[in-house]
Amino acid sequence: MNKVILVGNLTRDPESSQTSSGVSVCKFSMAVNRNYTNANGERDTDYINILTWRGLADNCAKYCVKGMKVGVCGQIQTRSYDDKDGNKRYITEVIADEVEFISYPKTECAEPKQAPKIGSKKSMQDLKSIEDDGLPF
Repeated sequence: MNKVILVGNLTRDPESSQTSSGVSVCKFSMAVNRNYTNANGERDTDYINILTWRGLADNCAKYCVKGMKVGVCGQIQTRSYDDKDGNKRYITEVIADEVEFISYPKTECAEPKQAPKIGSKKSMQDLKSIEDDGLPF
């Protein structure tokens, strides 16, 4: 079984692109704090590369920003390639199946790119005025 669940903050804005066949792909990295403290009483942080595909990639590119807290569920993948000097390089990344947007950064300049519309107070008040007798369930 290959399953990983992470919660952390984006270290930079996501990078989105498309493959030659038109499939959307989005890359970002996230900082994840470890559960324990080191000898100095500080928590170490791991920086993990995340890769998303298709509709999930489109949503991450559209809504995610640096500093945002996200939850990621996916699989660890390791691949290798030869660099320009002929040295073998290895990459370990998480291929995300799910990305949950937990919170936006608290700084004034960090606004979501296009925050999804959740609903307004007026529409919530309109819903409260509906009588239970008129509902079919």
